[in-house]
Amino acid sequence: QVQLVESGGGLVQAGGSLRLSCAASGRTLSRSGMGWFRQAPGKEREFVAAISRRTGSTYYADSVKGRFTISRDNAKNTVYLQMNSLKPEDTAVYYCAAGSYSGSVANYDYWGQGTQVTVSS
Repeated sequence: QVQLVESGGGLVQAGGSLRLSCAASGRTLSRSGMGWFRQAPGKEREFVAAISRRTGSTYYADSVKGRFTISRDNAKNTVYLQMNSLKPEDTAVYYCAAGSYSGSVANYDYWGQGTQVTVSS
């Protein structure tokens, strides 16, 4: 069993930055691909970024490419999402997920509770 706890969300002005953290317990993250997803009110949960288990390869949704960076610190069992040049359309609840290197919600086994990110214009 894996428990994931996100932190680092908040309110920021457009153009600002936030760094989200996802701390895992119950299983070492080095054995798992990890992903970040987000869900805005009235919308489906959508893929943001993923990082692979072995090589640390990454890939991103087109909407965040060049602005967001996913990284992992296996020694701390933590995955990060650095978000720069934030836009109002980035406003959503952000979720950390474990168990895959994929852009599909269905491929992940474990989810955190989410952290709210609000970007004001």
